[in-house]
Amino acid sequence: MRLLMVCLGNICRSPLAEGIMKAKAKKYNIDIEVDSAGTAAYHVGEMPDSRSMEVAFKNGIDLSDQRARKFQTSDFDRFDKILAMDRYNFSDLAAKARNGSDSAKIEMILNKTSPGENRDVPDPYYGGKDGFDKVYKMLDDACEVIAQEIASGS
Repeated sequence: MRLLMVCLGNICRSPLAEGIMKAKAKKYNIDIEVDSAGTAAYHVGEMPDSRSMEVAFKNGIDLSDQRARKFQTSDFDRFDKILAMDRYNFSDLAAKARNGSDSAKIEMILNKTSPGENRDVPDPYYGGKDGFDKVYKMLDDACEVIAQEIASGS
């Protein structure tokens, strides 16, 4: 299973989701590939936001090896599931889909914890540190569901 986490700039939400999902893979001993990307090229090559790195580190996860990158159409070929952080990312990804197979790979990540609600993971970039804690909790809960689904084969 190959998962791609996607947000806008690939420095706040999607790096957290990538790091959390990698930690869940170790916890459940599941063989998955996880990466992250942004729909925009604002921060290509940059490390995750320091507040994302801080909240991850506080929870035992190291994001220091990650670098922001922009989503490429070829990612549809490389990944089995593409998990969008919000409806804008979802729309951007859907617009890049070449066919129904590509479209079927795109999901809203919080639909894992709130099925069918299409809830957004709020972008914590312009807020304080507490926003990063809230986003971490949302993503941790969603990644837990994903990991359990993969571990159980569902």
